[in-house]
Amino acid sequence: MDANARQTETSASTILAVNNIEVIYNHVILVLKGVSLTVPEGGIVALLGANGAGKTTTLKAVSNLLQAERGDVTKGTIVFKDERVEALSPNDLVRRGCIQVMEGRHCFGHLTIEENLLTGAYTRKDGGAAVKADLEMVYDYFPRLRERRGSQAGYTSGGEQQMCAIGRALMSRPSMILLDEPSMGLAPQLVEEIFEIVKELNEKEGVSFLLAEQNTNVALRYATYGYIMESGRIVLDGAAKALRENEDVKEFYLGVGGEGRKSFRNVKHYKRRKRWLA
Repeated sequence: MDANARQTETSASTILAVNNIEVIYNHVILVLKGVSLTVPEGGIVALLGANGAGKTTTLKAVSNLLQAERGDVTKGTIVFKDERVEALSPNDLVRRGCIQVMEGRHCFGHLTIEENLLTGAYTRKDGGAAVKADLEMVYDYFPRLRERRGSQAGYTSGGEQQMCAIGRALMSRPSMILLDEPSMGLAPQLVEEIFEIVKELNEKEGVSFLLAEQNTNVALRYATYGYIMESGRIVLDGAAKALRENEDVKEFYLGVGGEGRKSFRNVKHYKRRKRWLA
């Protein structure tokens, strides 16, 4: 199904629609070419691909963080909650309910865990009682943060910092979180824990998620829909279950094809492109 058909089909319940965007860095380097995707309200959508495929750039295009890196959306539209948002500042977008958790966590190392969490509420104007209630909600989802609330974030583990970064995003009361590489550098057990909490937040709090992730196996178990990127383009998309069963995805991203486990080194790049773009 093409992007326009997908958008028409889901327009009644779509929280985010990225339509045929192009991103250029330094007025010269074309990074994204005709990227289109949609995120349904209350859904978890995975944006998959190898390092350098364009996943992070896509998230930054949505959250309007590109200009800090001399990047611009030069074509296409980005619609969040039925409003075009390309011209908004990042903090205006946060106020509207969309926030990004950056790759690498980016906690304030010199602040405590609790101070980090409270920085996520800086755009709110609903009073201290509401902020305190949400802080307790974050601690309920992340009990480990409650235990470490007085510790400097820079001295906590990678998993605790990732929990802190997600908790900080929740303090802004978002309706959608853009989550960039949540599994990076974490032990498999912690990755499962983080994704289970993402699933809980989606089901209980109604938060929509767009996940940029290299760990295709985990992402497709928790997402409802997925897009696979390569060289700045979407080359394949579909329901998560269908992608898990797709032979190309098994071969190139899950490491298992019809003849058993395969080595990426022995697979010709053009073969994949020929099959997916045929």
